[in-house]
Amino acid sequence: MEELFIPTLHTFAMKNTFTGSLGLFRFRAVPKVEMRTPKEVDFEKSSIHVEYWHGLYCYEKSQMEGEATFPMSEDGREEMIRWLTEMA
Repeated sequence: MEELFIPTLHTFAMKNTFTGSLGLFRFRAVPKVEMRTPKEVDFEKSSIHVEYWHGLYCYEKSQMEGEATFPMSEDGREEMIRWLTEMA
């Protein structure tokens, strides 16, 4: 089975939303970034909210099947990958 691709924490720290898929499994990860200083992300207060669905259509045209929020950390990223893999 193929593996899900999830970008690095830096991608999320830069406030980038990420959408991905594996077959008909689709997901969208949206960061909630809290800043410690104007140039430094507070990773302990930041998080990544993920929603998923199965189907052919984009996020806006689909019914979400589940959602979860994960800490913006390497452990949180790994937990998100495990969770998404289980939901696929």
